[in-house]
Amino acid sequence: MKVVIIRHGEVDHKIREWCNPKEYEEDVKAYDLAPILPMNYEVPQVDHATYYVSMLPRTLATAKAIFGEREYIATELLNEVPIAASIRTKLRLPLAFWSISARLQWLFNSKRQKEGKRDTVIRANRFIDDLLEKKEDCVVVTHGFFMITLLSEMRKSGFTLKGKSAGFSNGESVEGYIDIR
Repeated sequence: MKVVIIRHGEVDHKIREWCNPKEYEEDVKAYDLAPILPMNYEVPQVDHATYYVSMLPRTLATAKAIFGEREYIATELLNEVPIAASIRTKLRLPLAFWSISARLQWLFNSKRQKEGKRDTVIRANRFIDDLLEKKEDCVVVTHGFFMITLLSEMRKSGFTLKGKSAGFSNGESVEGYIDIR
């Protein structure tokens, strides 16, 4: 079985470099709804594949830009790990603070974040279990931070991966293979 995992295209929205918690969360929400910018994609083709996207519009837009109009299966299992402001303050703090502190809270399963690492791993494994049960070649268009967990769990499930395991550029892909006779 072959699985091609692709990070969505570049989003046409920039989050403010300095913001307070309210502004940060507004920018994250706007980012989730923003269109993608046109770009060229170089991804492996998969014959007779099933195509999966997340529920966030940028993955469907990316899939259509690469593969055209066809049937896409949207699932929340592929959504990006949700992110929220890590503290409540009136201060404007740098974007790096918000990003790093929120992901640290995710790592330690803080209740301040909508989803902790434990829940992300469970979600990734639910998706992998579905793939293994269906035993079909597929394409998966998802999100950069979620891809790290997904690929890690795929490796633990017996997949051989070809490509990076973190730090994905927009439109970058990884190939996964598993022998399931």
